[in-house]
Amino acid sequence: MLYQGNSLHAELSDGIVRLVFDNQNESVNKFDQQTLLELNEAIDIIASADGVTGLLISSGKSTFIVGADIMEFGPTFKKEPEDIIEMVGKANSIFNKIEDLPFPTVSLINGTALGGGCELVLTTDFRVCDTKGNIGLPEIKLGIYPGFGGTVRLPRLIGLDNAIDIIAAGKSLRAEEALKQHLVDAVVNKDKLDLAGTKILAQANAGKLNWQAVKSRKTSKLALNNTEQMVTFTATIGFIKAKSRGYPAPVEAVKAMQKAAGHGRDKALAIEAKGFAKLAKTSESKALIGLFLNDQLIKKKGKKFGTIAKDVQKAAVLGAGIMGGGIAYQSAYKKIPIVMKDIRQAGIDQGMGEATKLLSKLVKRNKIDNARMAEILSNINPTLSYGSEDFSDVDIVVEAVVEIPHVKKAVLGDIEKVCTPGTILTSNTSTISITSLAEDLEHPENFCGMHFFNPVHRMPLVEIIRGEKTSEEAIATTVAYASKMGKTPIVVNDCPGFLVNRVLFPYFAGFQGLIRDGADYLKVDKVMERFGWPMGPAYLMDVVGMDTAYHAKEVMAEGYPDRMSDNFRTSLHVMYDAKRFGQKTNQGFYSYTTDKRGKPKKNVDPETATMLASVMSNGAQDFSDEDIINRMMIPMIIETIRCVEEGIVDTVNEADMALIMGLGFPPFRGGALRYADHIGLQALCDAADKYAHLGKLYHPTDSMREMAAAGKTYYND
Repeated sequence: MLYQGNSLHAELSDGIVRLVFDNQNESVNKFDQQTLLELNEAIDIIASADGVTGLLISSGKSTFIVGADIMEFGPTFKKEPEDIIEMVGKANSIFNKIEDLPFPTVSLINGTALGGGCELVLTTDFRVCDTKGNIGLPEIKLGIYPGFGGTVRLPRLIGLDNAIDIIAAGKSLRAEEALKQHLVDAVVNKDKLDLAGTKILAQANAGKLNWQAVKSRKTSKLALNNTEQMVTFTATIGFIKAKSRGYPAPVEAVKAMQKAAGHGRDKALAIEAKGFAKLAKTSESKALIGLFLNDQLIKKKGKKFGTIAKDVQKAAVLGAGIMGGGIAYQSAYKKIPIVMKDIRQAGIDQGMGEATKLLSKLVKRNKIDNARMAEILSNINPTLSYGSEDFSDVDIVVEAVVEIPHVKKAVLGDIEKVCTPGTILTSNTSTISITSLAEDLEHPENFCGMHFFNPVHRMPLVEIIRGEKTSEEAIATTVAYASKMGKTPIVVNDCPGFLVNRVLFPYFAGFQGLIRDGADYLKVDKVMERFGWPMGPAYLMDVVGMDTAYHAKEVMAEGYPDRMSDNFRTSLHVMYDAKRFGQKTNQGFYSYTTDKRGKPKKNVDPETATMLASVMSNGAQDFSDEDIINRMMIPMIIETIRCVEEGIVDTVNEADMALIMGLGFPPFRGGALRYADHIGLQALCDAADKYAHLGKLYHPTDSMREMAAAGKTYYND
């Protein structure tokens, strides 16, 4: 044994050193400070050992290296930029030692090699991965870019265009795609990795593979002339800047590659490190790392629920159609058989059609084959009746019928009579009180809300709503089922709109107020999209559906009359009365046509401006971007804070995650409460006071003012 550490070990046999990452304290390999320290010691020993003809780097875990230890990012990124640059420099000096070894080197990648794991394999001369390989640089998603040489080595290895595509988007590549892009040199079955690596070393030492040329290419200037660089970088930076909507990391990554292009490895790494330290100190990085930690908290809470949850082996959904079909698809796709019940054959056909359409897309993209599609569809049992044989062994039921209280109550009463007493019943309601829906049930303790977001297969969030009589077992089982479906469940308490819709409608109210005061809806949409929202409020209302929004707004107004009832005619009233319900009728704020892929294409409708003029109190007015953002965001932030203060949601972490996963809140801003911390509570209260005349939605709570006066924040990191 050449070296034995806690995170890795190395042994020499027949001239070949096998360096194996195998952290004894973790289920996966990560690049934490201890691992880097051991790697440095091991490489020094390997470099000075006699008779070495090659190095194979592999993993003793079920997957290679998942990346850096993100738990270390918080304290590290609080340091001064110079200290961060020094930390990155030390890591790069270790990686450079691997790249500079005087014999050929090969990485043997089983499974995942992300972030620092990918950057490690870029230091070796050759890379072999197994058929399940997944290699990439996702650092952009944490508000930073690769800091261990990724922006330097990747473009020199696979070409500038391909490297930008991977780094600026935070992509990872499957084995075959990595092979096509020359990120890896071979793909083999997992049990053949060592043999393949040994053969490559033999060919390299025999002069059949020019490993020295590979080293030279990675340590030299980028192989593009000045004109080629200028054309590529100018076009790319402009495109990414427009696409990233104020999110700095993708643009900064490309700029780092541009600055480093004319330099050799060491100078290029210094440029990368300086830019990395700059991004590490941004609010966006702090927010995105915070989201990762929030996600860990939610998963930890989910595991606690798992100790009392009933194992869901079979489910049912009542009400087919698009939503029911989406729920059935998601359950069946995750190998949980599901009964899909409707009262009409047309509904069954629509539900099965939705599942078939989604699966057909996966087949077309080679994500699954026809046999897997048939298997998934066979896990959906469509029915028009409450046959005892269909529902006798169901563990959980999701009611997804029309959003009318008495209809839902009737359906829930019917299904309760058919199922066994221990079956958990849930309602996929977006606004109706769970406590009120449980009033006529014999076992209200077995009932809770399970609010999916549309489209079900894409939206990660599921709100689990606790009614007054809901048992912890019902909550736990529903959380477990949502997790098993691949969703992120967040438990909230019952109130009008629950959490997500409750905070969405103050945001919409901000929009309605702007339109009343003469704002251009097109400008408002553009400003909020530049802020980071995937779509502006007018476009979002078209997607939600004006009829759906109108109904939900009535529920909000009844529940919170002091701040959510309308005292003027709004643009929503105009659209609703004109039956311009949005995408579902091809007309709303925008008009819609179908593109080549069959998706709705948004078009500016000249009639809209005329229609909106009817609700403007003083004609068209111009508003600054700052005014638009404040009038849209302040009501949402304050209402989110109210939900935390009232105990509707347990933690600020869960509140922010719900907004990001359920509404598309800009992730790089971290959620409403993280954004409030970034602004500063005193500055937020001062801004809100400027708009106090607009109504109670703009009035900070007493607790907000107390926290502001004390200089407190919602997060303590």
